[in-house]
Amino acid sequence: MCGRYAASRRPEDLAGIFEIDKWEPEETLAPDYNVAPTKEVYAVLDRPLKDVEDPRPVRQLRKLKWGLVPSWAKTPEGGARMINARAETVHEKPSYRRAFTARRCIVPADGYYEWVTGQQERDLEVEGKKKRPRKQPYFVLPADGSVFAMAGLYEFWRDRTLPDDHPQAWWATCSVITTEAERTPLAVAPAEGPRALADIHPRMPLMLTPDRWDAWLDPSRTDVEDLRSLLEPPPAGLMRAYPVSTAVSNVRNNGPELLKELEGPEEGTLF
Repeated sequence: MCGRYAASRRPEDLAGIFEIDKWEPEETLAPDYNVAPTKEVYAVLDRPLKDVEDPRPVRQLRKLKWGLVPSWAKTPEGGARMINARAETVHEKPSYRRAFTARRCIVPADGYYEWVTGQQERDLEVEGKKKRPRKQPYFVLPADGSVFAMAGLYEFWRDRTLPDDHPQAWWATCSVITTEAERTPLAVAPAEGPRALADIHPRMPLMLTPDRWDAWLDPSRTDVEDLRSLLEPPPAGLMRAYPVSTAVSNVRNNGPELLKELEGPEEGTLF
């Protein structure tokens, strides 16, 4: 799954990476090293501009809320639970299938966090000596330091309790697509601990390599089977993972120190 990630790149940098044509400076977000559900995040999308005669889509960097609210939802309350969509079923689930064929985006990140329960802690849990095992967080990112381009979907939801001209009348939300975690060896693995992403968690965000960006964002592509072909996992051997401080487990903690690589898992969280 993807429940937390880091996003520290400036919009100017993202504009260059993704060849953005339009973004609003007033929508600039501060670097976030502990992005959690319901936060506002950057998303890259191709969409025609409002109040412009030219109907051609324009590549934009937009600010969306993480946690998708379907257009037909009566309330936005379920958004916090819809942060992830499974690649295997995204085309058929009522909450995601419309967005899958018409509103796809890329959610840029530095990398994502995932937690694994240490073996000693698991043993204690099995023996009934500890009910809540302490989990060791790992930071997962492209081994070459490039942007982690997560496949995503976005939606618009109208709050009917507000007038048309109210600034919060429309909600723009998004979800990250996940796939099975890689079982092949990591490009760079920690000295001790997991050797593959599947050793950390069975799911991972679906990373799109640059050769798929244009096809994924193209709103004119609506054939379901064609789009499903873009959901193939990236080539193996592109990722690295390393242990980070358990401070990231608290959403109130936020800063570049959360990305600091530890020499090994913290005490009490041995893999």
